Amino acid sequence: MADPAADVVLQAAARAARYRAEVAARPVFPLHADPARMRAALGALPDEPSAPAAVVSELADAVEPGLVATTGPRYFGFVVGGSLDAAAAADVLAVAWDQPAFNALTSPAAAVVEEVAGGWLKDVLGLPASASVGFVTGGQGANTVCLAAARHHVLARAGWDVERGGLAGAPTLRVVAGEERHATVDRSLRLLGIGTGALETVAADDQGRIVVEDLARRLAGGQAAPTIVCLQAGNVNSGAFDDFPAAVAVAHRHGAWVHVDGAFGLWAAASPTTNSLVAGVAEADSWATDGHKWLNVPYDSGYAFCRHAAAHAASMSFTAAYLTGHGEGGLRAPSDYVPESSRRARGFATWAALRQLGRRGMAELVERCCGLARRFADQLSALDGVSVANDVVLNQVLVALGPPDRTDRVIDLVQRSGECWMGATTWHGRRLMRISVSNWSTTEADVDRSVAAIAAALASA
Repeated sequence: MADPAADVVLQAAARAARYRAEVAARPVFPLHADPARMRAALGALPDEPSAPAAVVSELADAVEPGLVATTGPRYFGFVVGGSLDAAAAADVLAVAWDQPAFNALTSPAAAVVEEVAGGWLKDVLGLPASASVGFVTGGQGANTVCLAAARHHVLARAGWDVERGGLAGAPTLRVVAGEERHATVDRSLRLLGIGTGALETVAADDQGRIVVEDLARRLAGGQAAPTIVCLQAGNVNSGAFDDFPAAVAVAHRHGAWVHVDGAFGLWAAASPTTNSLVAGVAEADSWATDGHKWLNVPYDSGYAFCRHAAAHAASMSFTAAYLTGHGEGGLRAPSDYVPESSRRARGFATWAALRQLGRRGMAELVERCCGLARRFADQLSALDGVSVANDVVLNQVLVALGPPDRTDRVIDLVQRSGECWMGATTWHGRRLMRISVSNWSTTEADVDRSVAAIAAALASA
């Protein structure tokens, strides 16, 4: 006898598999997406129940015309990876299993998988094996969690319990960061009540790297106070890395907590050809990175690591009389290291991605994407009137196409061609095309096809 519940899951899986098989041939941006048509297809809330199979078909039919092919090989915007086959399939299982990843009582499976996958992540990223890890939503969540741990730690050393007393009356915090830090750092400071007014900005060089001499001057100046220093592994525009050995040493001499925002750049540690870029990064106190970038797991996956596990847990954990199961079976409680209590089990997809790739596969993925970024740079710089504005040290390529209005016209034409998708940025006063290569399925042929689309747009702009 057929099982309706199993049938509808198989139906959804088949639809998803078909989409993934066809995504490379789809226009990268939905050229004919019609929001009004999608709204009409989604319809009004019905009075009566609907058959699950019909619901799944109606949803897919309604929204597939509006999907952006971020999973495909020619999406180069926002450092978005695709999703590896094993990771995507594991996420399907995670949704079907519907495990609350709170502690070992709500799901022993989720707790064990996060413990194992967390250890694997630290291995691949070259971080201390003793560091704590929280599975968060992405880089924003990771930066916020790490800075919350930093806030706890530096204020506790000053004799202040921020979890009990809040920030009113607390010692003044100093947050020192480069002028080209990612905007999520500022947002985290706002969310944590520290505020962007606490920021002291350090100069950056021509590639966006923090100027260590200016960092030293900044830390030596002003009144002594609990201090957090924010460094960067992978500038969001150029891909450049701060000088970690020098910057971390300077910050630690002044008693500062060092946080590293490594949303995509931290993955350089995975390859022997790029791991020199993160030399010294393991001496920091906390690290943030994304899984849905270079690890190519489905979206909604990031990681917060802290050297000081007690500070990490103190900033995030909570208890209530009805909540039991902490320490069940000797397992850590995943919720002690993230802001959410009710959350999906993100560890399944992470484990699957790392298991599919292994150390060698992860290294090859990083090396391949960096090689493809250089291929973009070489071919585009050979076009008349085009130059590359950054040192291509990783997977980021900034392309100068002429005056700002022409640059925007070219980018718009490329996006509307459906051949590929890359965005625009303004960096050092110049309007530039920004290309990020981080998808596991991108090939040399995809780069060549994208360069041809850019050349055609230049000829038409």
